[in-house]
Amino acid sequence: MQDRTEDQVRQDAKDVLGFASTDEAVSDVGQLTTFNQLGFKGVSDKPDGWYLPKDENSPALILEVKAEKIPLDKRAVDEINKNCRIARTKYNRVMGILHNGRQTRAFVNGKEVEVPDELQKKEFYLKKFTQIPVDSPFIYTITKRINDSLHIDFGVRNLYHRMIFTAGALVAKRYGAQLFKGMSYSTMQNEIINTLSKSLLPSLQQNLKLKTLTDVFIMIQMNLTDNQEAIDNFISNISLISSSINSDNWNGEDVMAIFFNEFNRYKKKSEHGQVFTPAHIAHFMYRLLECGKDDVFLDAACGSGTFLVSAMNLMIKEAGGEDTEKAMRIKHEQLFGIENDKEIFALACANMMIHKDGKTNLELLDSRFEEAGKWIRSKPITKVLMNPPFETKYGCMLIVKNVLDNVRRGTKCAFILPDKKLEKVGLSKEILKKHSLQKIIKLPENVFNEGVTTSIFVFEAGIAQGGKEIFACYIEDDGLETVKNQGRQDVRNRWSEKEDYWINVIRKQTGDDTVQWIKPGEHLSYQMPEKPFEIYEEDFAKTVMDYLMYEQGIDAKEFNERLMKKVLYSSDVDERGGIVTIKIGIENGKD
Repeated sequence: MQDRTEDQVRQDAKDVLGFASTDEAVSDVGQLTTFNQLGFKGVSDKPDGWYLPKDENSPALILEVKAEKIPLDKRAVDEINKNCRIARTKYNRVMGILHNGRQTRAFVNGKEVEVPDELQKKEFYLKKFTQIPVDSPFIYTITKRINDSLHIDFGVRNLYHRMIFTAGALVAKRYGAQLFKGMSYSTMQNEIINTLSKSLLPSLQQNLKLKTLTDVFIMIQMNLTDNQEAIDNFISNISLISSSINSDNWNGEDVMAIFFNEFNRYKKKSEHGQVFTPAHIAHFMYRLLECGKDDVFLDAACGSGTFLVSAMNLMIKEAGGEDTEKAMRIKHEQLFGIENDKEIFALACANMMIHKDGKTNLELLDSRFEEAGKWIRSKPITKVLMNPPFETKYGCMLIVKNVLDNVRRGTKCAFILPDKKLEKVGLSKEILKKHSLQKIIKLPENVFNEGVTTSIFVFEAGIAQGGKEIFACYIEDDGLETVKNQGRQDVRNRWSEKEDYWINVIRKQTGDDTVQWIKPGEHLSYQMPEKPFEIYEEDFAKTVMDYLMYEQGIDAKEFNERLMKKVLYSSDVDERGGIVTIKIGIENGKD
């Protein structure tokens, strides 16, 4: 059989790849088209094929073909990489495909990626970009850019409005919004709102309150009207984060955790009573309660949805992945959340929708009262994971009591609370008459940047405490470190090992020096050990000197002050042979 020519290989490649222009991208093959004609001004080089999306943050493909008899050697590799460098002057992500009819090679940023010799559809190569691990510092950087731009360029002073506007744009991007550089602000806003409205329609029949996301988004006021550079930068940064969320090598909720944590670095202490739960603590609490894919979860102060998303991810992983029927049941039937603040509720809706879960059972209710209690009773809850607002004015312990009173008997419930919270409120005694506190896990002192020291309190609902002692321990260090402008991160990958260690200690209820057994009639918090009394020689000498001066009627404070002034200002200091001598002058024969 005769070898195919370069023209024949090029035409065959066009058919296999599916290179044809659409509303979203310019795509074709040819010999005469220059990069200049494709929008790269002044560049006369000619690619063999191209897939160039109108959204410059989407991945682009550049094709280079050879006749069948021409090997894909270094010369051919240099040529495709040169064309890719040209494409990268406009696109953040570019793959070069080198093909001769018998063999295919592919390159990203000059590095070869593994592909089969047989040419595939373009979607196969585009999918490769979702398999490249995401750089978390990069996500922090992009999120900071967005926050700063919305605050300064767009004039959005309210932090939660900046978060909601960004989250709304991410949801819209996730559901197909066409956001391009050059759009006016009103066009961009309308595209986001229209996409949000359309994406919500299938879910509103089950949960009308999801419309809150669109309602809050529409109310956000902007000062910006004609700063095109700021609009283009916002669109570009949204596309970059959206691409990271879609990565197959990165759980979407991890990217969202970075997104929310970065925004929350700017949150005032106790703003809205919200203290957002770090992702690694949410994961630890899931394991602490021995949760699994068949559990039904409640978070009655769900905030942005950290616990719900974390539980969803872990259950779906155990169930075999996103494409299983069980994954759909988990999303639609096993996650329940309540949030009282309308703006934070909108964020929770956005977070769940970014994970393609528009039907999650979220309710806009006040968890302190009977209406929320009645809603909780109607659900088959098996596990509770919560971080309620800490301040009394937000009804912290009223929320805890209402949850415990309304879940089924035997339900395990874990709450993050300030260390001494149960000892400071009279409501605790009433709670322990009906429910039992089984474990207190004191968390590292710096887990929350709000300056509150906390513990995880594990209750069993419907079973009275009686005299049963409470297991307690102290996780003094979680291994995370503060990274400048990026919050606390597990930069040395220490937490996984520490988490395994503490889960083992807690299950065995032994094995660490911090383990305590607390009598509920005496304490309801982890008791920090008192440091042993120590006395040093310097302490003894000071006490003797103070006594001698007292006997002679010398004021010790005045004496110390005068002596210090003499040493500093009126003394001669001499050093010889390693010995320092201080000579103090005599005043009137008295000193």
